[in-house]
Amino acid sequence: MGINPSRVRKVKIDIDGKPIGKVSISIAKPVRSRATAIIAHGAGGTMSTPSIVALQKGLVRQGVSAVRFNFHYSEIGKTSPDGQRKLLATWRGVADWVCLNLRPRNLFIGGRSLGGRIASHLVADGYPCQGLFLLSYPLHPPGKQEQQRKEHLARVHVPMFFLSGTRDSFASIEILTPMVRKIGAKLQVVTGADHGFKVPNRMGRSAKEIDEEVLNGLLDFFRSHYV
Repeated sequence: MGINPSRVRKVKIDIDGKPIGKVSISIAKPVRSRATAIIAHGAGGTMSTPSIVALQKGLVRQGVSAVRFNFHYSEIGKTSPDGQRKLLATWRGVADWVCLNLRPRNLFIGGRSLGGRIASHLVADGYPCQGLFLLSYPLHPPGKQEQQRKEHLARVHVPMFFLSGTRDSFASIEILTPMVRKIGAKLQVVTGADHGFKVPNRMGRSAKEIDEEVLNGLLDFFRSHYV
């Protein structure tokens, strides 16, 4: 399949009409595409996190346009995430730019950990898309399973796909599984994987193999919800 060269753009972000700066986005497109995915990074990463880059490349090879972007704090070199209002404004600004400039027929939004969580708030607030994907969703802080970030998920009215590891300290499988079932979402489990999708060496699985498992799970989800 032909692939167009990837491009990097700067997108202006504002809150209630007040500019807060620009963030970088990377756009990669196959020559023919039936869907577009926007991928947000986790709290400790950037859009250049290797697994995010690998996911973008894998999606494009399979005919899906893919956009990755920086939150504002990572754009300016900070390691501590912005507040939720600013994170949400950044997500909305990037999604609006993608909709205006790429005009996707099928739009899927989501990301890793923090990035996926903020995307879920965007969709819960009514942002239009074909589906929401949540990779290593941070359901609760480590060791604090009673502090669950789930109330807003009941307001999401598009298909949802969770992909989580069995050793993820931010999402106990025993808690995540019934929660996902209750809200009518789909869950794919990566056996032995932690929050960063790393597995113990004794399992004999490479990072590339895990990346492929994540990619194939997403592709199955996307294809089942094309219009």
